[in-house]
Amino acid sequence: MGTPPRAIAEGVGRAQSGGVETTGVRLAELVVGLSSVADLGMGLPIGSAARTALIAVQLARNCGWPEDTVSHVFYAALLQHIGCTAYSHEVSALFADELSVKRASMATDFTRPSEIMLGYLPEITRRSPPGERLRTVRSGLLHSRQMTAGYTLSNCETAAAVARRIGLPDPVRTGLLDNFEWWNGKGGPKGLRGEAISLIARVVNVAGYASFFDQRGGPDAAVAAIVQRSGHYLDPALATAFRRHANDLLTATAAGDVSDRLVAAEPTPPVQIAAAAVEDVLRIFGEAVDLKSPFLHGHSTRVSKLADGACRRLGLDEPDVELARQAGLVQDLGRVAVATGIWEHAGSLGTDAWQQVRLHAYHSEQILCRSTALSRLGTLAGLHHERLDGSGYYRRVSAAQLPITARVLAAADSYQALILDRPHRRAFSPSAAAGVVLAEARTGRLDPDAVAAVLAVADGTPVSQRAQVAGLTDRQIEVIRLVARGLSNRAIAGELTISTRTAEHHVQDIYARIGVSSRAATALFAMEHGLL
Repeated sequence: MGTPPRAIAEGVGRAQSGGVETTGVRLAELVVGLSSVADLGMGLPIGSAARTALIAVQLARNCGWPEDTVSHVFYAALLQHIGCTAYSHEVSALFADELSVKRASMATDFTRPSEIMLGYLPEITRRSPPGERLRTVRSGLLHSRQMTAGYTLSNCETAAAVARRIGLPDPVRTGLLDNFEWWNGKGGPKGLRGEAISLIARVVNVAGYASFFDQRGGPDAAVAAIVQRSGHYLDPALATAFRRHANDLLTATAAGDVSDRLVAAEPTPPVQIAAAAVEDVLRIFGEAVDLKSPFLHGHSTRVSKLADGACRRLGLDEPDVELARQAGLVQDLGRVAVATGIWEHAGSLGTDAWQQVRLHAYHSEQILCRSTALSRLGTLAGLHHERLDGSGYYRRVSAAQLPITARVLAAADSYQALILDRPHRRAFSPSAAAGVVLAEARTGRLDPDAVAAVLAVADGTPVSQRAQVAGLTDRQIEVIRLVARGLSNRAIAGELTISTRTAEHHVQDIYARIGVSSRAATALFAMEHGLL
C-alpha cells in the first residue's frame, strides 16, 4: 500500500493498552486473525481466507502488478466473505442450515444443471433434519434466484462497509462490491461483464476458487475447477496465469502456518495502528457478526459499554477496564459458527443444537487467539458464559479461575440479553431483568459485586440524544429500525399505520440517503451511528 489510508494513519502511534498491546500493531495482524470470522461464517475451515489471500497476493505479483495494487488484493481477499452473516436471517427462513447452503454454493458451477441436481441439492439437504429435507429441496428449486440476489447484494455491501470503516482505500471497497460478478455478465448484484469488473475482484475470485477446491480435492481439483469456470465465472487471462503457476501457488499454502506467512507477505510499507484504531476494528467485526440475526443487532456494543462502566465503578485499573470493554465487542464472534436457524429457534433446543450454542465461546476464543495482538482478548472472551459455581460453558471452570473482568463480562452479557427480544420470549423490562441477574448472584452463579456494578450503570445511563445523521427525520430513523429488524414493507406499513406504498417510499428514500440497497447494510449503518 503506497500510503496508509487516512483513517488508519490518524491512529498511528505508540500506546499501551490492557486489551491490546498497540505499540506498532500492524493492521494485517488483526485482519488476518479476524478473517476466520468469515471462514466459520461460510462453513469453511479456519484459515481459508488466509489461504485465499496468500494465493491472490502471489498471483498478483506473478502478473507484475505494483505493490499498492497487491495490497488492495491482500485486504480484499481477507474480507471477501466478511459479509457472509448479512443475509443469514433471510436464508434461515428457507433452509434449515445456511452454512451447508454456503458451502454447497461455493462448490457448484450453476451454469451446469447436472451439478445443481447431483451436487448442490443433495449437499444442502444432507445435514437437514429428516422432516426438513423436502422443504429444503423445495426452497432450493423455487427460491434460489431470489436468495442469490439477496445474498450477493447484502454480502457485498456489508464487506465494503467494513472496509470503509477500517479505512481501506476505494479499490478494496470496489473489489468487494464486485465480488460476485461473473466474467460473462450473469453474476450479481450489478451484472457487470468482463473488464468492467474490478481487477481486484477478478484475481480474488480466482484465488478463492483455487483455495476452496484445493482443500477439497488437492491441486488437480483446484486446476480443474479454475479451467471449468474460466470464461463464464472467471477472467480467462487470470485463469491462465493461475494454471501456469498453480503448482507453486498451491504448494505455498500447504506448508506451515499460512496465517504467519501471510502477515510476512503483506505488501510494504505495512500499516500500523494505535489504541483507538484497534478498538474501532474490533467494534466493526463485532457488529458484522451481530448482523447474523435482527435479535442480535447492537448486542456486542451494548455489552462493551456496560462492562466498561461496571469495571470503572468497581475501581479497576485502566488496563483491565480496556480489556473488558474490548472483549465485550468481540466475545460473540464465535456465533458465526452456529447456524442462524438455531439462534432464531422459537422453542427449546435439542441436545445437538444446544451443544453448538455452548461452543460459540470456544470459537470466539479461537478466532481471537489466532492473532498475537488479540490473544488476551481471546482468553477473556472464552470465559463470558462461565459461572462461579462451575455450571457455565464452555470450560465449566469455577470461581477460582474467573478474574473480575470475566465476572463483569458475564453479568453485562446476561443483563443485556434479557432486555432484548429473543425468538423464544419477549424482552424483560429492566426491573425484571435486574431481578433475574440478582437471583443468579444469590444462588452463586454470577458475582454479586459485578452484578451490582452492571445494574448501577444500566440504571444510571441516560437516554442518549440522537444526533442528526444524513439529514434523517425521526420517522426515517423509526423506519430504519424496522428495516433492521427484517420487516417487509407491508409489515412496516402495519407498524406505522401507513400504506404499503408509503412505507416503500420511505425505505427507498432512506436507502438513497445512506447509500445502501439491503437490509443488512441498513442494520450495519444503524449500529455504526447508534440508531438502534
